[in-house]
Amino acid sequence: MGDLFRRLGKRINKAAHSKQGKDVMLYLLFVAVAFVFWVFMSLDTQMERDFDVPLEVQNIPDSVTLINHPPEAINVSVKGKDAQLLRFMWGKTSPVKFKWEDCAAENSVTITSSKLLTRMRDYFGPGVQVNACRPDSIKVSYTTQPGVRVKLMVQADIRPQLQYIMSGQPKANVDSVTLYSTTDLPHSLKVVTTEPIVKSGLKDTARYEVRVKPIAGVRIVPDKVMVTVPVEPLIARKRSIPLDVTNLPADKRLVTFPSKIEISYLVPMSEYNSDYPVKAYVDYKDVSLPGNKLPVNLSLVPIVYHNLSFSPTNVEYIIENVE
Repeated sequence: MGDLFRRLGKRINKAAHSKQGKDVMLYLLFVAVAFVFWVFMSLDTQMERDFDVPLEVQNIPDSVTLINHPPEAINVSVKGKDAQLLRFMWGKTSPVKFKWEDCAAENSVTITSSKLLTRMRDYFGPGVQVNACRPDSIKVSYTTQPGVRVKLMVQADIRPQLQYIMSGQPKANVDSVTLYSTTDLPHSLKVVTTEPIVKSGLKDTARYEVRVKPIAGVRIVPDKVMVTVPVEPLIARKRSIPLDVTNLPADKRLVTFPSKIEISYLVPMSEYNSDYPVKAYVDYKDVSLPGNKLPVNLSLVPIVYHNLSFSPTNVEYIIENVE
């Protein structure tokens, strides 16, 4: 390997000292000099650029709750030489800082357009012209009053996939939120809601980050919540249950054929091993109906059972006298 590099080095050295090699080296030298002149010329050119300058409000008292937050950054349009703007183009942009006590008034913090422009001129330094700031002024409301705790309700329109079901109501990770305002909140405000969640075709439990529906002039903490939508599959199941007889006279006995029926239904997976009571019966009063069969009736079906059916729907019978 060492011999290979030595031979390669000799060939490069020989090529560099040849006439063609000297011409290439001279050409590259001129290119490098031209590039340096171009860089210096570019840095001396007046340019208009936009910068996002981070904003920081210092010394906020612990007793203060901001109703609306100041912008994280100010978009500043400036005009200056690239040499003057180079550190803002390539370096990390440091925040422009305002002290709380310099701009706080009763229930609000205000940074006027003139104060903002003056601070930005100081920030960019002499020789740089500040054309505009967006936003051109800042006003943030605040309160020192304690918050009011109210109940949170989840708004949701959920449609699971066929053969799946919601196994409970959508639930947020918190059941209440705190409201802050510069004015008194109405006594009727007892509940706030999330923004609507509309989903379809769900096959499994899902979680969504949802905003709490905003209220004008009010800060809500937290303003986002995590909502869990429980979804599980429906499992097919069958059971045999005995047939009862209602309205049977004391001196009569009614025997049905068969004496049991089979019910088929869908049940959530979590409830598969739970046997909820279901009663099937025939009514002695139906003996007077035409034919030699009695219709089968079911009692109230548990809410967790879906698409329930049973067989047979009619049964044969005989009536015996009881001595």
